[in-house]
Amino acid sequence: MKLISITRRLVLAGAAALPLLATAQLAQAAETIRFAVTDIAGLEDLQREYGAFRNTLAEATGYEIEFTAVNSRTAAVEAMRAKHVDFVLTGPAEYVVFRKRSDASVVVGFQRPDYFAMIVTLAESPVQGVQDLKGKKVAFGDVGSTSAHLGPMQLLADFGLDPMKDIEPLHVSRNVAVESLIKGDIAAIGMNATHLGGVREKFPDTAFKVIARGRDLPNDPLLAGAHVDKGVVDKMRAAFTQNAPALIQALLKGEDTQKYQGMHFLAAIKDNDYDYVRSMYATIGYPEYAEFVGQ
Repeated sequence: MKLISITRRLVLAGAAALPLLATAQLAQAAETIRFAVTDIAGLEDLQREYGAFRNTLAEATGYEIEFTAVNSRTAAVEAMRAKHVDFVLTGPAEYVVFRKRSDASVVVGFQRPDYFAMIVTLAESPVQGVQDLKGKKVAFGDVGSTSAHLGPMQLLADFGLDPMKDIEPLHVSRNVAVESLIKGDIAAIGMNATHLGGVREKFPDTAFKVIARGRDLPNDPLLAGAHVDKGVVDKMRAAFTQNAPALIQALLKGEDTQKYQGMHFLAAIKDNDYDYVRSMYATIGYPEYAEFVGQ
């Protein structure tokens, strides 16, 4: 009888420990968070560009941060909706789509100095202003790019030209666009200030001029999926505000990340900061992303 009683107590103790064990396992699983960047497709590229940043952020938060590769902006949205990724660093145009299709929230903004759209042509071009582009071919970057497509399109509209009717838009790589501009096959290119710096380095024998500059574009947001625990989001946000110098230094170890030179992390990001981007979608004929939403 005594042996049976001891055995019974052991069984009950083991049963009582199971929920605690399960809780511990869940807590351990929660220590790993999955991180994606929308304009970096492969894991190798992610590691090269953001590896040092990932390591520094892991040290600041105590979480293990695992890269998740997404091959397109749409894939990133769907991955977050399916809870396959927890945090996504993305651009202003993508943010609008994320907010439309999911309940993602902003953790922190990656502020980019001198981040604005511009229209560039050759210094010797007879094109002196936006109105001179009417009826001409203008090159843009990837479809959906904030500063190489939507922003320049909106810039044309801001200067009184309908980019859907008054010009012939082309989407080509930047180097191809510049070569076409030099040959006289196109009249101008939409890009941002960082792009122009790179173009001047690659084509040092060619002089360029900017005929229109837009307003500063909104910040690149780090988004958290709706499924991510609020405590995890708060801890991530605190890591950025408390460890900004170290995180920025690590971020700038990449090549693509040089666009963040002189940056700041901004914690007070509001949804209406992106209303200008929503107007861009309306301008190019996608009114479904032009509807305003609250945060």
